[in-house]
Amino acid sequence: MLSLFAIFDPNAPTEDFFSWRFSQQVTANLAPGVGPAVVAFAACLLLTPLAIWAAHRTGFLAHPSRDRDIHTKPIAYGGGLAMFAGFAAACLVFLRHDPSVPGLLLLGGATAVLFVVDDRWGIPALVKLAIQAVIAVAAVEVFGFEIHFLFLPLLHFPDLGLFILPITVFWILGWQNTSNLLDGVDGLAAGVVGITAIVLLVASAGRQPEVVALAAALAGACAGFLFFNFHPARIFMGDSGAYFLGLAIALLSVVGVAKVAVAAAIAVPVLAMGIPIADTVRSIVRRRRNGQAISQADANHIHHVLLQAGLSQRQTCILFYGASGILGAIGLTVFGHRRILAVVIVLTIVVLSTAVGERLRTSSRRVPVPFGRVMRQLLLGRAAR
Repeated sequence: MLSLFAIFDPNAPTEDFFSWRFSQQVTANLAPGVGPAVVAFAACLLLTPLAIWAAHRTGFLAHPSRDRDIHTKPIAYGGGLAMFAGFAAACLVFLRHDPSVPGLLLLGGATAVLFVVDDRWGIPALVKLAIQAVIAVAAVEVFGFEIHFLFLPLLHFPDLGLFILPITVFWILGWQNTSNLLDGVDGLAAGVVGITAIVLLVASAGRQPEVVALAAALAGACAGFLFFNFHPARIFMGDSGAYFLGLAIALLSVVGVAKVAVAAAIAVPVLAMGIPIADTVRSIVRRRRNGQAISQADANHIHHVLLQAGLSQRQTCILFYGASGILGAIGLTVFGHRRILAVVIVLTIVVLSTAVGERLRTSSRRVPVPFGRVMRQLLLGRAAR
């Protein structure tokens, strides 16, 4: 299989893996992302406090008035605008001549600004979906973000033809709504999307320096925002930020699709966001079975279940971060890397299983698991009679 991960040459002899040549290659392949990451991080670190100040001055606050709300005091809105501004600053400084940047900034800016209206006054679900669809269609028809072909395991479509528009639009809408559903715990959406951006960065290293730079800028913006959004949050990203992050990841992966094998550009970020995507599908099925509208929000997402089981907001975030890192590393391993990422996976699993497992063991509440009683007996043994 053609290696799609080029931070180093996977065919290099084992003795060269930690050599000086390896270090130079890693540095050269990741270098395009350093500047954009630093600028986006610094800009978001400076702009987010301004957004907090402006939100309090104008009353742009999230009041804990809904059953699913887990915050207990008013929190500032406007984080989505700060993240977009940080991302845009990095793009304008380092990538203003890249052909994909105008579309990214115009579409991302429109998303961040339009959904501020939803955060402030509320927009009906169907109207929100219509706005997302218009932006997605504009991404395809106006700015040329298109998935022309698919080469995935067991699925080979060399020319999508008439299906280019619906498949690309579905891809964009799926990412936006998955990111939005993930935004239910302080720091969760920004952290998971930031990790996904890093995974996409690594998958593109050595082959697509522009994608490396764009993904680094997005990860930097997420990291800067997390300083104020990690529990206890001082600001929320709102729908403005969640939809912007989903759109950005969707479009960045489409840029990757345009120039490398589709399996890496699509499968790697999908794996990194595997749990949120599965939770989105689970939510749709659950609501349909209960006779609810798909757009009707509830408090039965995976992060809510973990909170009910006794995990704190920080522990829930760390669990999601670790799972995203593991799944993303598995994707990168499948598409070329077979050494250091395997070590990362093992170490992360050990740390997470130890910390979270101990917390759940001592909790008075339990997460429902299929065949849980049988598994418990296998793991702990039958009680002595």
